[in-house]
Amino acid sequence: MSRKRTLDAFFSPTVKKPKTETGAITSSDVISEDTTYSDHQFYPHPIKNLPASLSKELSTLPDQPGREINDQPDLDLLYFEPFISGSVSRRLFEFLRSELPFYRVEYKIKRGGIETQIRTPRWTTVFGLDETSKFNDKGLPVDANTGSRASDKQYARYPPRPIPKCLDELRHRTELATGCKYNFCLVNYYASGSDSISFHSDDEQFLGRDPAIASFSLGARRDFLMKHKPPPPNAPSPPSVNAKPLKLPLGSGDMVLMRGRTQSNWLHSIPKRTGKNQEDGGRINITFRRAMVKGGTDNYYNYNVGTGPVYRWNREAREMLLWKP
Repeated sequence: MSRKRTLDAFFSPTVKKPKTETGAITSSDVISEDTTYSDHQFYPHPIKNLPASLSKELSTLPDQPGREINDQPDLDLLYFEPFISGSVSRRLFEFLRSELPFYRVEYKIKRGGIETQIRTPRWTTVFGLDETSKFNDKGLPVDANTGSRASDKQYARYPPRPIPKCLDELRHRTELATGCKYNFCLVNYYASGSDSISFHSDDEQFLGRDPAIASFSLGARRDFLMKHKPPPPNAPSPPSVNAKPLKLPLGSGDMVLMRGRTQSNWLHSIPKRTGKNQEDGGRINITFRRAMVKGGTDNYYNYNVGTGPVYRWNREAREMLLWKP
């Protein structure tokens, strides 16, 4: 666990001067004064801020205007193709994969009365805090209205942590482009075509009615599948819905905004991909969301951080490895 820092120092320059065995510092050991970090007591390690050149590129986003897709029942999408240009998206992909802490969350569920151990088939991480609270200048959650300190038990199981600057810059541009507000950032890393996420909808009550979710794709191209939900089994007279499945081959830098009645009526997935090609080098998915109540904070940290160890990308091994402080 990193040492405590106030939010005033959250983005302040951090200069690391590793020493050689003799204690001398060489020019190659010193990181530039321009290298800054986001730090928080519940980050496992300080998270590097974007290089100035990459930050400048993000300040002009989106690269292309969004295209509405609303020609099917209950479907309301805004598709940016791309939101981030190819070269910039590739740099951002490499940066985030190297600098963020990731987790391989395991949890138990009951199916037919039988308890099953689930290992999430992708790498995950999450940052943010629901609308009922905010971070004070010490990085601690306080009541959003009164500013009073949250009780020690309120977020004790999964202490929330602010969105680091390297992701918050993208959140800001996304809010401007979509006209929506977000307080959570979820990041998934799909290491290969065998990593996936099954059909689901993000329609939890803690997101409120008709939530808007902005979903970014960085790295390898992967198919994004959507299909309309079937009618409830106990519906007295299920309405006939003439909706066709949808497939979007998301490239690096593409963004899909799902809004309106989409989550309550459609399912989406990233299926496994068989075979190998030059684009199997990994994919990062970033989603920005807005959790309205504390249940959202508990849910997101439970299923995207959990209680397991931290992993980080190892450039030499070209894979996620267990991180040791």
